[in-house]
Amino acid sequence: MKIAIVKLSALGDIVHAMVVLQFIKKFNKEISIDWIVEDSYKDLLKSNPHINKVYLINIKHAKKKKSFLALIKEFKKVLKLPNYDLVIDMQGLIKSAFVSKLIPSKQTLGFDKFSSREGLSALFYNKTFNYGYDKNVIERNISLIEFALSLDVNKLEIINKEPFLFYSQEYLIMGLSHKKKNILIIPGASHQSKRYPISNFSQIINLIDANFFIIWGDNNEKILAEKIRAISPSVNICDKLSIDSLISVISQMSLVIGPDTGPTHMAWALNIPSITLFGSTPGRRNAYITKTNQIVESNSKVNSFKIDKNDFSINNVSAERVVRLARKLMTK
Repeated sequence: MKIAIVKLSALGDIVHAMVVLQFIKKFNKEISIDWIVEDSYKDLLKSNPHINKVYLINIKHAKKKKSFLALIKEFKKVLKLPNYDLVIDMQGLIKSAFVSKLIPSKQTLGFDKFSSREGLSALFYNKTFNYGYDKNVIERNISLIEFALSLDVNKLEIINKEPFLFYSQEYLIMGLSHKKKNILIIPGASHQSKRYPISNFSQIINLIDANFFIIWGDNNEKILAEKIRAISPSVNICDKLSIDSLISVISQMSLVIGPDTGPTHMAWALNIPSITLFGSTPGRRNAYITKTNQIVESNSKVNSFKIDKNDFSINNVSAERVVRLARKLMTK
């Protein structure tokens, strides 16, 4: 059987979808799996042994250029893909559904109109699956695959999953300690309301006897990192990392602390202890809680269907609360 998975973006969403690969292969190792993804995220997938081939598309770049011809060129790439027995759209957006429809296949499957952020996406499938959009994202993805392939995955299997992110070359971290715990701090996020305050991160660094690192993705996030170091000079700021290097760095950490953002979710994928901080986004939907992967949520009532970007309740999550949990995780 030959299947194609469509999950174009973004970093954390792709990570949350990739967990299904090991369960598909456990069910039937002979199933061939290809993946269609935006070019900028290819390093997440390229070294995964469960993926036969990664096909790249650049819709984001074409839209940024505001070029209709560039967009058509990207869609033509999809039309030239091989024939599949099944195409599964794990994203549930109109663009991903349209891409899925263009791929030559016997069947195209996705979430139904009641289960997707963009309900019109269901019009592009010839088979749909109902599973609440507000339910846990990991369970949503696995349930879709269970439905597609008639397999069964229980919660214990998810908790005991194998790490599923791989790097091609180990990144040598300057300042890595062999005596103290190494903790990675992630100050950045896709929008302001998801970011944890600089002052709180500095308190955490000052309250825990450990070796701290900070990662950043763009100039704004680098400024945040420098502001934290200005308060807590002992912290190490990493150079800008590729996705491949980021996987390597996270795999060498004792603990990762960050908001609801891709690199924090990568810690879960690598079975590295983590604390994910939530304010304006739903914690129990966007993370899978284990003994070593924990969440801290604000008291805000969050609507999974419409994120309030003016909800800055993450600011009310105390550093002391995070420190208590961090100490507990580092003793496991």
